Amino acid sequence: MLKYLAADWIFPVNNLPIKNGAIAVDHDGEIKEIFTADEVEKLNVIVEKFIGAIVPGFINTHCHLELSHMLAQIPQRTGLVAFVQQIISSRQADAEKIDMAMRNADKQMFENGIVAVADISNQTASKEIKQRSKIYYHTFVEAMGFNPQRANVIMEYATGIKNEFTPLAASVVPHAPYSVSPQLFALINEAAEKEDALISIHNQETTNENVFFQDKSGGFLALYKFLGLDIEFFKPTGKTSLQSWLPFIKKQKTLLVHNTVSSKADIIFAKQSHQDLYWCLCPQANLYIENLLPDVDLLIDEEVKITLGTDSLASNKQLNILSEMKTLQQHKNVSFEKLLQWATINGAEFLGLTSLFGSIEVGKKPGLNLIQLSEDFKIESDQVIKLV
Repeated sequence: MLKYLAADWIFPVNNLPIKNGAIAVDHDGEIKEIFTADEVEKLNVIVEKFIGAIVPGFINTHCHLELSHMLAQIPQRTGLVAFVQQIISSRQADAEKIDMAMRNADKQMFENGIVAVADISNQTASKEIKQRSKIYYHTFVEAMGFNPQRANVIMEYATGIKNEFTPLAASVVPHAPYSVSPQLFALINEAAEKEDALISIHNQETTNENVFFQDKSGGFLALYKFLGLDIEFFKPTGKTSLQSWLPFIKKQKTLLVHNTVSSKADIIFAKQSHQDLYWCLCPQANLYIENLLPDVDLLIDEEVKITLGTDSLASNKQLNILSEMKTLQQHKNVSFEKLLQWATINGAEFLGLTSLFGSIEVGKKPGLNLIQLSEDFKIESDQVIKLV
């Protein structure tokens, strides 16, 4: 038995929006047919008509499910260095509390129309939730270790966690340039090439990251002191963070997350150095931590592939991709069509899920969300009604 869903607008993503169109879906959510307005009028079936726009399910390409219990625990606009220190100091909590928070976060994302998530993990606590979830998860197990002498031990530990996530999709990835040694980068790259694995990394979230690599100054010196880490071994590269670390990842499909202070020179360098890069924006987390947004116009002009993420509830008030889209539309005046591409097909492409998700096409099961737009396609509300 098919359901016929119609709305003021249908946004397939890969094609032009359809005014007053409709979609036929089966009980599994598979799209069987897409109709124009003229075709809808000729249908001799019951059609459910909705006010608003029907769009594909959203892809969240950066989340930290494990930090869900830290909602509203860290003050806003402290800057990244202070934020990281507070994460380290206060992320431990009762296991039951952490588990319940993760379950609620997973439920919140599903209700907000998210169908797939690239999630950062440092342990296996989220495995059962991901196995039972209605959302598709790819887990990025972070390897962290700036001391080159500990690279092998850290990689072995991270690989063990990654293996425990079997049969779920998972890969070992670098946390951030300032927390991964060249030796550890090499081990991560070697494993990724062997398994043809996806890579994700926090990139250029603050100016402190760039100045640390350029001349070994800035706020990260206080972070290493806080950690009790002797970084005498580190020699500045004289280059920005991105230009210092990217050559370690040779060819794997790689997601650069945040990119808050990435410059035109960085982007050009990245495009020349690596052929399979995606740039993830988490605007609400950027505003929460640094009160700063990436140069979105520059990223658009340079025609890079952009995706969207929510980051964690430690740095965000909600896990809602439509809300991230609305923030970018309000602050950066990005067109709805571009935002929708970033929130759907680009993320599906990065995760290798385009056969199922990312666009409204016959044969796919992308999930169908109803949202509210103004006449000029401005997002009026961050509320999502999940139709399928």
